[in-house]
Amino acid sequence: MTGRRDGPLMRNTTQSLRGSRIVIAIAIGVLLGCVFAFLFPRGLFASNSPIQSHPIAKSNIQVVSSPCESSEHVNMLKSEFISVSEKNAELKKEIRELTEKLQLAEQRKDDAQKPVLVLGEPHKAGVFGTVKGSRTSPSVIADETVNPRLAKILEKVAVKRELIVTLANLNVKEMVEVWFTNIKRVGIPNYLVIALDEEIANFCQTNNVPVYKRDPEEGIDSIARSGGNHAVSALKFRILREFLQLGYSVLLSDVDIVYLQNPFGYLYRDSDVESMTDGHDNTTAYGYDDVFDEPSMGWARYAHTMRMWVYNSGFFYIRPTIPSIELLDRVAGRLSREPNSWDQAVFNEELFFPSHPGYDGLHASRRTMDFYLFMNSKVLFKTVRKDPNLSKLKPVIIHVNYHPDKLPRMEAIVEYYVNGKQDALKSFPDGSN
Repeated sequence: MTGRRDGPLMRNTTQSLRGSRIVIAIAIGVLLGCVFAFLFPRGLFASNSPIQSHPIAKSNIQVVSSPCESSEHVNMLKSEFISVSEKNAELKKEIRELTEKLQLAEQRKDDAQKPVLVLGEPHKAGVFGTVKGSRTSPSVIADETVNPRLAKILEKVAVKRELIVTLANLNVKEMVEVWFTNIKRVGIPNYLVIALDEEIANFCQTNNVPVYKRDPEEGIDSIARSGGNHAVSALKFRILREFLQLGYSVLLSDVDIVYLQNPFGYLYRDSDVESMTDGHDNTTAYGYDDVFDEPSMGWARYAHTMRMWVYNSGFFYIRPTIPSIELLDRVAGRLSREPNSWDQAVFNEELFFPSHPGYDGLHASRRTMDFYLFMNSKVLFKTVRKDPNLSKLKPVIIHVNYHPDKLPRMEAIVEYYVNGKQDALKSFPDGSN
């Protein structure tokens, strides 16, 4: 059995029918496209949503739905506002803390620069060997409200806003008389006695001596009336503070001092404190290198130390500066806490001890007075009176600080230097009996 095989005519007919179908399909597609184009000019898949087709309708729908949406929106905004406010408060707090820290840092920086800046703008250093630092602190602004009564007295007594001041009670009446008698003889007008009791106040008034009687103060008043030399001496640091606050420089003087010249002509006034010394020669008065020997250290057995004898707290010139007032506060504070301490020892410790761990030293400038002009009684009785050349010198003052028999030695000093009695000092021993 053999298969059927189409002839050429049949194959041509089949191909014609297929071509006709394709043409018909294309024609129908074009026709349908025209119909859809006419019926749907915006496209077959254009949205029929009234919101897009009709803007007015969109507006109406928004208005209708606004109460619900706006309420939620407002709540959301409120929540965001509260959150932002809280963050803002936190930021303000942080900024305030940072500002305070910055101000504190700036203040510390300013405090460190004050010793330089208070006297003017910073300067460049000069050439080698020409640079000199400033030693004089500026005076404080006078504040008369501190003690108006004392301020009126100082206006009358002080000369060029400086004066000699001493404290006295009835226990030292005889020495006070020698003290002010020689001040008057020399012609010093600017001096003042701070009377610690009524008796000495009346005594000064009777002798036409400028006097200031302090108002009673609990605790201090009993010491002032009956205290000994050391107790009374400790009071001066508290009392002097008012003088400095009022803007006056004070030459503090104990009563066991004989004045032979006006001391104001011999002051340098270039330091906060200018004091006489307990030293008796150039090395002890002005400082020296003292070598400490420790043989067990072998090669390093010698240790060098810097030493000088202390300032005398019974005669010093103090200017109205911040370091000076700080010195008085420090000494007075320590003496109140350490009643058995000696005021002169505390005075020197606060002046000279440097800053070290646990302690901030006082930044006060100081000058040592010429020990032959501002003479202590050790220099006089141990050295000067025995030297033919030195005995011809005329000191500015002599302080009988090394000897307990103060009054007779004061009287002998007057006899020797004022009345010219050459043997007036010979009967006294070098030291005390």
